[in-house]
Amino acid sequence: MEQPYLSIVIPVYNEEANLEHLMERLLPAVQGTGHSFEIIFTNDGSKDRSLEILCRMAERNEGVKVIDFTGNFGQHMAILAAFEASSGEIVITLDADLQNPPEEIPRLIAEIEKGHDVVGTIRQQRQDSAFRKMASRVVNISTNKITGMQMQDYGCMLRAYHRYVVDNINRCKESTTFIPALAQTFASNPTEIEVGHAERAEGESKYSFYKLIRLNFDLMTGFSVVPLQLFALFGIITSVMSVAFALFLLIRRFLVGAEVEGVFTLFAILFFFIGIIIMGIGIVGEYVGRIYQEVRKRPRFVVRRAYGFDE
Repeated sequence: MEQPYLSIVIPVYNEEANLEHLMERLLPAVQGTGHSFEIIFTNDGSKDRSLEILCRMAERNEGVKVIDFTGNFGQHMAILAAFEASSGEIVITLDADLQNPPEEIPRLIAEIEKGHDVVGTIRQQRQDSAFRKMASRVVNISTNKITGMQMQDYGCMLRAYHRYVVDNINRCKESTTFIPALAQTFASNPTEIEVGHAERAEGESKYSFYKLIRLNFDLMTGFSVVPLQLFALFGIITSVMSVAFALFLLIRRFLVGAEVEGVFTLFAILFFFIGIIIMGIGIVGEYVGRIYQEVRKRPRFVVRRAYGFDE
């Protein structure tokens, strides 16, 4: 078989209700480009009939391939496994929930062919809750400030990558990562385009509130030490202010005399700084935890079986 020009990478976790509809829209969109292609699904430990449906699609459609994990290793590990197995000149990632229209794929290809090596996307008229949209905006702004990157939408996984960017990503062996930000570090001419966004067709989001927090921690601590530097700077400022406050209290004691009216104020200030210290310990612990995960060198994911590949 000839080497495909396009590789479409789709992580799957409990998406049995969406997979058939996805293929009905994805195949015409990719075939309409006129390029050779492969579609690589990664079954990320689904507990429903997703694997059965994926295997059936691989049997019916040439170029459809399936990687089956032994368990749930996460969306980004599922994408990385497909990256390692892909061979296309242009690699496009896509979610299986149909919130990102497959019909947008030709536009991403056109941007890569213009000379861009990474094409990000910005979701227009997002069909998400107000809370998720607000949280996403806060994360996008804070992450840009912390990492120094300039991306408007970190959460949209409909993206296109040139082959050499994917090859560089494959050389990284971190146990936790955030692929859009990692790709940005290897890009020399990235761009972003606006794409449509739809409500989830079936099922529910696989990202709980806790998983979203974990993902944002990976994003901020995996690409910058700014949180540590900010905490160190805050510690220096606090130390200077505490010395000044102590001098103020000493002078006040001589001028006014002993008093106890400010005891509760002092307790409030004390509790505030204790909270800041605990937060700082948490930031340091996040970095130490990442180091611990890397030192163990456990497999990032385990493949049970692959379907539709030549080898």
